[in-house]
Amino acid sequence: MRKILLIFCLYGIILKTQAQQTFNIVTENTPQLTQIEENISSKYLQRNVRLTLIYPKNISEQLPILFFNDGQDFHALQMQKCISSLLETNTAIPFLCVGIHANEDRIQEYGTASQTDYKQRGAKAKQHSEFVLNELLPYINEKISTKKAGNVIAGLSLGGLSAMDIGWNYPEVFSKIGVFSGALWWRQKSEEDGYTDENDRIIHNIVRNGAYKSGMKFWFEAGTNDEDSDRNNNGIIDAIDDTLDLMKELEKKGYVMNKDIIYEEVIGGEHNHHTWSAILPQFLKWAFAK
Repeated sequence: MRKILLIFCLYGIILKTQAQQTFNIVTENTPQLTQIEENISSKYLQRNVRLTLIYPKNISEQLPILFFNDGQDFHALQMQKCISSLLETNTAIPFLCVGIHANEDRIQEYGTASQTDYKQRGAKAKQHSEFVLNELLPYINEKISTKKAGNVIAGLSLGGLSAMDIGWNYPEVFSKIGVFSGALWWRQKSEEDGYTDENDRIIHNIVRNGAYKSGMKFWFEAGTNDEDSDRNNNGIIDAIDDTLDLMKELEKKGYVMNKDIIYEEVIGGEHNHHTWSAILPQFLKWAFAK
């Protein structure tokens, strides 16, 4: 396993490029961290996927991995600054952060792998899952000394829905899931066609029809100003209702609130990077607790 030569392993990617891979390295170093960007060619998604890798220097142990959808938003999230602060204050274990950049096809690549929504969005969600499991994970494990289980997956909005779907379906790889303002409204039927909360929210049905997976942990965030919509006119916005209802489904499976499930409701929180970056340190402390 490559430990001492971690940095050289990463830069050695350039020397070991295969025909299907192209790389464009950009470094943004701090005293604690190295950040690089590169491209990996995906046969599943039929495109080059941009990655942002952030990892601590001088690592002599295997790293857990945080796979984060919407890696193109790391600058707005102040991801590197947040991780650096956690390491400097010794409030999290070292980890490798892998940001997966979305492109103009985001609404097709993110979603639920088993089913599109009622507008046929998420048609490439299965391919995105296969990319993460069958291309990205082996690629990272080959290049860096990482753990092959007990990893974390997270995302913002629709990327959060995708993270929930992937993590739930692959508990042998992911032990923790983080969902920031998740698009948990993803539905199989429109309101005009008779949609009901009980039957038509896709991720709720996936959890309801699934089995308890031992050791899994869940972290959810929702802001009280995430949106204005209130489908059932109960005085609670849908973003919060959908999150609370998904947590109820998890509880029915045997997961315990405040132990297996953490919920952060941000008063005044909005559906934007300002809110998400403010709550990000709490998520990372939970995901990579000492």
